[in-house]
Amino acid sequence: MLISNAYAQTTALASGSGFMDFLPVVAVCAVFYFLLLRPQQKRVKEQKAMLAALQKGDEIITVGGELGRVSKVGENYISLEIAENVTVLIQLSAVQTVLPKGTIKSI
Repeated sequence: MLISNAYAQTTALASGSGFMDFLPVVAVCAVFYFLLLRPQQKRVKEQKAMLAALQKGDEIITVGGELGRVSKVGENYISLEIAENVTVLIQLSAVQTVLPKGTIKSI
């Protein structure tokens, strides 16, 4: 008696704003792509090119921080000379950086 029934009301904006509802989602996806995905894909491409160009005599730093000269390059592994007559076998994916020639002697 004292409380009246509440009925749902429709608005004129609900029927005409279909694209505008998805615009923020599209904008966030675009920002995510340009700030996160594209730079990561570029780094992966540069890393693959660096590993493909790796050859005997290159001086490298591994992910573990070992500094040495490449003595043999295989398909998945390389032999790294870390001291005179001391070579270790490491995975190719463990190479972090290729250094300029002569870096080991200057250290």
